[in-house]
Amino acid sequence: MLVTYLEASRDLCETDSILFGAALAVCRIIGAKLPVAGRATQKICAMPAWRKSIEDRIAKARALIGRLTSFRSGNNRPRVVRTVRMAFAGTNFSLSQPIITQKLTERIDDLKQKIAAWGKRIRRFSERSRRFNQNRLFQSDQKRLYKSLERPEVCGAGPGPDQADTVAFCWFFFFGVACGQSP
Repeated sequence: MLVTYLEASRDLCETDSILFGAALAVCRIIGAKLPVAGRATQKICAMPAWRKSIEDRIAKARALIGRLTSFRSGNNRPRVVRTVRMAFAGTNFSLSQPIITQKLTERIDDLKQKIAAWGKRIRRFSERSRRFNQNRLFQSDQKRLYKSLERPEVCGAGPGPDQADTVAFCWFFFFGVACGQSP
């Protein structure tokens, strides 16, 4: 039955549709599970859930720092005031007290320290993960490890300096300094 449909197909797109339909029919007959259209069968995101939650906490803390700083500099809009009240919920400080400026500064510093600690946690994990992967690669395929170490970093990689400019600079730097000229 498939041969008659394939012989009648006019282009690659139609042939692809026929083969997909045949594969789908075979999977239904044998009872194989199929991925639901529009959903990935596996989790694509390589970021661990704990890292995502830390990054969300960092984003929320930065937003709170922005609002607290805004309030401290005189912004009394309702949304900002509501955020400041929530930041000091559970304490018996009134926003009209003169000590509130000091408390705002302390709260902002506290949030900055938390952000730094969360960032260091992510950096420690990234460094450990990079070392682990390099060690594993060293044990399995040293050539590939050394090639990956020789490759320039993605950020900042771009066209290098012109060879003529480099030679001229080196010529002037090494021989000009030797002759007493300042670079």
